[in-house]
Amino acid sequence: MARFLFLGFKQTLLPFYSLFKNFGGRLDIRIAVIDADKCKPNRCDRACYRFCPQVRSKIEAIRFENNKPIISEVLCSGCGICVKKCPFKAVSIVNVPEELKGECVHRFGPNAFKLFRLPIPSPGVVLGLLGQNGIGKTTAIKILSGEIKPNLERYDDPPEWPEIIQYFRGSTLQVYFQRLSKGELKVVHKPQYVDKIPRVVKGRVGDILERIDERGKLSEVSEKLQLKVIWDRPLDVLSGGELQRVAIAAAVCREADVYLFDEPSSYLDVKQRLEAAKVIRSLKEENKTIIVAEHDLAVLDYLSDQVCVFYGKPGVYGIVSHVHGVRVGINIYLDGFIPDENMRFRKEPIIFHVKPPTTDQSTNVPILKWGEMTKTYGDFRLKISPGEARLGEVIGILGPNGIGKTTFIKILAGIEKPDQGQSPTENILRVSYKPQYISTEYEGTVEDLLRMAAKDKFTSSWYQTEIINQLNLTPLFDRNVKELSGGELQKVAIAACLSRDTDIYLLDEPSAYLDVEERLAMAKAIRRVVEDRCVAAFVVEHDIIAMDFIADRLMIFTGEPGVYGVAMSPMSLLDGMNSFLKEMGITFRRDPDTKRPRVNKEDSRLDKYQKKIGQYYYVK
Repeated sequence: MARFLFLGFKQTLLPFYSLFKNFGGRLDIRIAVIDADKCKPNRCDRACYRFCPQVRSKIEAIRFENNKPIISEVLCSGCGICVKKCPFKAVSIVNVPEELKGECVHRFGPNAFKLFRLPIPSPGVVLGLLGQNGIGKTTAIKILSGEIKPNLERYDDPPEWPEIIQYFRGSTLQVYFQRLSKGELKVVHKPQYVDKIPRVVKGRVGDILERIDERGKLSEVSEKLQLKVIWDRPLDVLSGGELQRVAIAAAVCREADVYLFDEPSSYLDVKQRLEAAKVIRSLKEENKTIIVAEHDLAVLDYLSDQVCVFYGKPGVYGIVSHVHGVRVGINIYLDGFIPDENMRFRKEPIIFHVKPPTTDQSTNVPILKWGEMTKTYGDFRLKISPGEARLGEVIGILGPNGIGKTTFIKILAGIEKPDQGQSPTENILRVSYKPQYISTEYEGTVEDLLRMAAKDKFTSSWYQTEIINQLNLTPLFDRNVKELSGGELQKVAIAACLSRDTDIYLLDEPSAYLDVEERLAMAKAIRRVVEDRCVAAFVVEHDIIAMDFIADRLMIFTGEPGVYGVAMSPMSLLDGMNSFLKEMGITFRRDPDTKRPRVNKEDSRLDKYQKKIGQYYYVK
């Protein structure tokens, strides 16, 4: 009898007891998130509801409204059965420590993404935001720009500005939101997806920039960002890199107190990224507040004075760390551990190698040889030097935009024919090609697409481990390809390219839209596939750190963008990096703790020394 009384008492207290069972008995905050795009109640027979132990015990932990499930985070026991039973992987349930209670600044709705804390902006300082995709960086930027009003988790009864200001009392954000609410703080926001700008802004580049030049800096900025060559072109004919430079110029030329830049390096080549960084940093001279979200570690390091690390679970919740110095902040992110918060957010640190690979490739058998070729497009002419690719190696391709890199890849893919010389892969080799701009015309799910590309390999353990798990594609299997975001579509396109049985893999800018961890996962996937299948790959890339992970040898493209290009023969990673960076006038050093490459400030002691000894990247 006593046993039954105890069980009944425990069942009654279960919703409250379950809150204490993690983190050594401390009270936890449970977050339940349902991905509305994945959730399909009509096709799963409401598995989450039917198998929930709480529901079976007559506790309404899950209920349905308008045919959509809603999970009560207070009543949920955190058993995880609904997460496992959902056939569409639409449910996520996680626990976060009690220390974050009361620190949620915004939630989009019931069972939706939750953001804890905000970055702390400071005048005269460039604050970098570093973290995975879907972790809240863009949400934080929209809150600081005034596009989203923080609801302090009260999505059903949003607070007004006086209550929001009171919530941030005693911090820099109190004054920030006071001024923002009164319209005394002017904010300029450069959005993430610049390719959407022509949908809302029409006209010639020069006319648009002249209209918004409130600071009188247009002449100087347009010179640094090389905008004169596109001055008379309409916005809707510009490439991604050109739109990015126009968007940065438009933001910098406007008069404001706060400048927010969301991924300013996308589509830009190495030199353009550093020039854009210099233009953005120039705002410091007028004591402006500057915040930048960026995935290119070298650019973020060069650009920022301080860093906030975003961690959590993408699409579920994001936590903003305290402010750290740029070197310490990036090293914390790579290590996956925040000492001042005693928080580990990644199992293993990200490690860099100090020297270029020393594997002797001289005994490897060439899989592809090409002779001298030329290709002309209107006023542009590309000359390609002879070369060869060997079994089991990745050849990286570096060079500025508009120099002919994509043209060379298309010649290898058989899409373009050279004017002089013979196409090296014609009627000889099988080629798998991932283009720079990915089409979304495919009708069907991600799983259908990958099954079609991989065929009988799809179910093999090697394929699941080295491609599907490495790129974290399982959560996307039931999504339609047309519904994917830029980063999701990029990962699926890379996986589809690597899934095919072929002799040569061609990947054009595979790191676009990917965050730091996804870029390194992509690099590992390419290397493992090439080595295990004993084939070859050509990879066009602008991220120097990603290229360091991927390439065995390099092809450097030189010349004058839009006028002529010269593709040099493949060379060693050491010679290639030195050749490329010498032309760019840039040197890299190594961080003493993580060994990651860091850009030297122009004319610094190390910059002058490395240029003098001719070692621009790998210092012996």
